[in-house]
Amino acid sequence: MATLGTSPLRARLALKSAARLQGTFVCRRCLHQQQQQAKPWQAYKSIRQTPFLKAFKTPGRILSRAQSSSPSYQPNSSPLGALSQSISAKQSQPSASKSNASAWPATSSKSVAYWLLASATSVFGIVVFGGLTRLTESGLSITEWRPVTGSFPPRNQEHWEEEFARYKLSPEFKMLNSRMNLEDFKSIYWMEWTHRLWGRVVGLTFLVPTVYFVVRRRVSAHMARRLVGICGLIGFQGLIGWWMVKSGLKDDLLETGQQPRVSQYRLATHLGTAFVAYLAMLYNGLQILRENSLLRDPAEGAKLLETLRRPELRTLRRSVAGLSALVFLTAMSGALVAGLDAGLIYNDFPWMGQGFIPPKREMLDPFYSHTPDQGDLIWRNMFENPVTAQLDHRILATTTFCTVIALWGYSRFSPKVRSLLPKKGRVGVLGLVHLVSLQVILGITTLWYLVPTPLAAAHQAGALALLTGVFVLGNRVWVPKRTLKLVQSALALAQGQAKTQVARRGPDAVMKARIGR
Repeated sequence: MATLGTSPLRARLALKSAARLQGTFVCRRCLHQQQQQAKPWQAYKSIRQTPFLKAFKTPGRILSRAQSSSPSYQPNSSPLGALSQSISAKQSQPSASKSNASAWPATSSKSVAYWLLASATSVFGIVVFGGLTRLTESGLSITEWRPVTGSFPPRNQEHWEEEFARYKLSPEFKMLNSRMNLEDFKSIYWMEWTHRLWGRVVGLTFLVPTVYFVVRRRVSAHMARRLVGICGLIGFQGLIGWWMVKSGLKDDLLETGQQPRVSQYRLATHLGTAFVAYLAMLYNGLQILRENSLLRDPAEGAKLLETLRRPELRTLRRSVAGLSALVFLTAMSGALVAGLDAGLIYNDFPWMGQGFIPPKREMLDPFYSHTPDQGDLIWRNMFENPVTAQLDHRILATTTFCTVIALWGYSRFSPKVRSLLPKKGRVGVLGLVHLVSLQVILGITTLWYLVPTPLAAAHQAGALALLTGVFVLGNRVWVPKRTLKLVQSALALAQGQAKTQVARRGPDAVMKARIGR
């Protein structure tokens, strides 16, 4: 009875243990074959995910031998071609992006133009403020040049006393301001300190963005070189400023008895360098905006440039270039007048004494000659004699006024020029008439009222405003070769794309698309 009762139980336990031990003594290859036989669709699914077979998923991609050998066959249309193209594209993508990142763009960004115009506005302001500093006799209040530590003003009474003690050693204090106290000194000190600090701000706000725009490739290659050149010019301007101030701190002024003032040559150089930096910022900013505007519609841009290049407008373009040189020369003669205080004599217009010109003895005074044979009599009187310097400035200013009026008459009454000159060009010429008229009024009233500070500063600002108007007009009528090449290249590219579109879609489809727009 016991044997019969336990035999079925032993049989069941033996079967279970055999089933458990069956997978232990079977090799992995056999197990893999058993799994494929049990679930064949899983293995098929894993094979289908290979990149090779993915290319065949799209229906209609398998071509016959006749189709592949036809002239219209493209390798990229086959599955293998598409696969190889995708692999090669992934491999060449990093190098392509790297080359694009290191390449210079053909045109500069508009943000660069706005920054240049803002920098030019800052330079305009510092030029006017520098004139106020000179008119208030504040330029010689700081007798040392400290580019870094000079950015910080005196912080306590002791430091103020030290600055005032250094100023007391200068010829200006001993000969002109010996009765000045500390409070009076502070008023002129703050004027000169603000002027120098403004110059440092102009340098930093130009240097840092220049590095950013060049590194980020936001400017073209030729514009990057120009920006670097302007940075160097700003740094050079700081050196010229101290070189100018140093001329008014010389000890030999006490021996000769001359009035302490900076050299008129160095003053003109300082002002001229500031004008050049301002004009470089202004013109390049306007040029960037102009290039972007012309490239927005290459067909219209090319048409406008071809009109401006017509022989009928050649005289006008050259006249604007000559006028810019004339206005700059007149402004520099004004700097000589300011350096010599020549505006304080002959305060009448158009008369100088009893006639239009002063006596010859006053214009060519032998006192200003430095050679025994007086070979330098003429040019020394032109640059060092206040009477001759004022006469020269009057002649240049009158010539500038007449030239602007003549240019306006030529653009207004010449039939060919009037028909070809764009509207912006006509407006620019008319703006010059207004600016030069205002400048003449300011110059005459400055003489009549013995050079008051507000009128004299406005007259200096008017000179730079007039020069600005000339360069704005030049930007509208001049045709730089680089701008012309950019517009012609953009036009050729647009025409090539249009022909390609016609070839692909047909002329009817292109015409329908244009009508739909």
